[in-house]
Order: sequence, then C-alpha cells, then structure tokens
Amino acid sequence: MNGRMIKMLCVLSLALNVGFIGMAAYRYGSAVGAAQPAPASLADRLALDADQRAAWQALESPFLQDLAANWADIRVLRQTLLDEVFADHPDERKLAALQARIAALQDGQQKRVIAQLLAEREVLNAGQRSALKSLLLQEYGEQASQAEHLHR
Repeated sequence: MNGRMIKMLCVLSLALNVGFIGMAAYRYGSAVGAAQPAPASLADRLALDADQRAAWQALESPFLQDLAANWADIRVLRQTLLDEVFADHPDERKLAALQARIAALQDGQQKRVIAQLLAEREVLNAGQRSALKSLLLQEYGEQASQAEHLHR
C-alpha cells in the first residue's frame, strides 16, 4: 500500500468516527453552549420511574467512566496521527500502526456501547425502548450531516 493510500484511509477513518463522537456527546448530555439551557437528561426524556432511574444510574456511572477513558486514549492517538499525517515526511508504518491502534480502541468502544444499550434495553418498557431508538436514529442522521459539513 502506498503512502497516499494510507493517508487517505487514515483521513477516512477519522471522518467516519466524527459521527460516533457526536453520538456519544449527544447521548450522554454534553452541553451545547452556555447560552442555551441544559437539555433534559435522557432519563427525563424517557420518563423513567424511580426504580428504572436507579437501575439506569447504576448502569451509567461505570459506562461513562469507561467511555471517557477510551475517548481520552483515542484523542491522544488521533493527535499523534494528525501530527504524522502533516509531518514533512510522514512515516507510513507509523501511520498504519496508529490507525490500527485507533481502530482497536474504537472497536472495543463500539462493543461497550452495544453492551450498554442492551443493558439499558432491559430497564426500559416497550414505549421507552421505542423512544430511545428514535432518539438514536435522529442523532445518527444529524451525525452524517455534521461529518459532511466538516468536509465542505
């Protein structure tokens, strides 16, 4: 594989994962801006009862800690990747190794998110599951628009 192809694959990998970053930020209540009121929590939007809320919170705390640690690792590697991509003489082997490490972290993260959604699913009733699915589908649509906007 030539250097140009590796660079393009790395950039493509970064672009595809911008959407996942957006989903995670939205999904777990990141603030949009200081001037805007904080959005209702997901637990509030799903109208969880007291028992559901307790179970939800027990699931969320370790998940959010895992997610934050994983994103920190990915950010460091992405910065290193971008530094190498824009270096005077990018090292193809280093780029390939960084991309593989990022992909492995993202794969683990995706598996963790799926496990979390499956656990959350068990806490929710049918209507709440439908509402959560709708929220996630809406977010996926917005992510595609954000990723496209970045490249225009």
